[in-house]
Order: sequence, then structure tokens, then C-alpha cells
Amino acid sequence: MSNAVTVRPIRTDADLDASVTRLREIIAARPGSAEFDELEVLGTLVRSYEAEHFPLGPSDPISAIRFAMDRLGLKQADLISALGASSRVSEILSGRRKLTVEMIGNLHDSFGIPLESLVTNSGAKERSLAS
Repeated sequence: MSNAVTVRPIRTDADLDASVTRLREIIAARPGSAEFDELEVLGTLVRSYEAEHFPLGPSDPISAIRFAMDRLGLKQADLISALGASSRVSEILSGRRKLTVEMIGNLHDSFGIPLESLVTNSGAKERSLAS
């Protein structure tokens, strides 16, 4: 019996989505298994595709939010659940209001935006332990 790994090149965003779905299915594969080999190869392909098509540069919170909106097909109204009122969403996206710690957590939990992107240069308001 062969432990050959069958993977396909990642050429499109649809291929990427399918590959990420498969990675999630086999993430707990045991080292030495055929699925673990597939995990390693597929992970390398995904990293390569993402580095070429979605290069990471210095990010600021607003850019990270806008990127997530574009990637997930979200409108400003979709952010209300994470940020509050419509006016607050507008203020944040225009840079007139800074993110709070709670907002950062909500954006991360709801839309998978990396915490590092939301905290970098965010000037996030810290909650007072006394409040």
C-alpha cells in the first residue's frame, strides 16, 4: 500500500477555499500518516498561494477591517454587531474613532481578523479595571 499524497495545484481563490477546507479536516492528523503528509504538502501550497496573492505588509486596523470586508463580502452594516451603532462603524472606518479592546475582540471572534492586525498602531482604548 502506498502513502502517496494526492493534491492539486492552487490556481484560484476557489482552489484556495477548497484546500483550506481540507486542511481543517485533517489538521489533527498523526505524524507519519498519509493525512499528515497531505497536511504538510497542502499547507505549503496554501502558504505559497497566499504569499503571492495576498502579500502581508504592514497593516493597520482600518486596512485589516476593510480587507476582511472585501474578502468576506461584508458591508458596513455587517460590522454593527461587532462595533456598535452604524455611526460608530463609520467613525472607525474613517479613522475618527479608535477601537476599544472589546471591539478588537469582537472583530477577531466574528470575522477572524488577526488580533495583531487590529492592535498594531490602533491606539486601542484600554478598559479601566476600576470601571
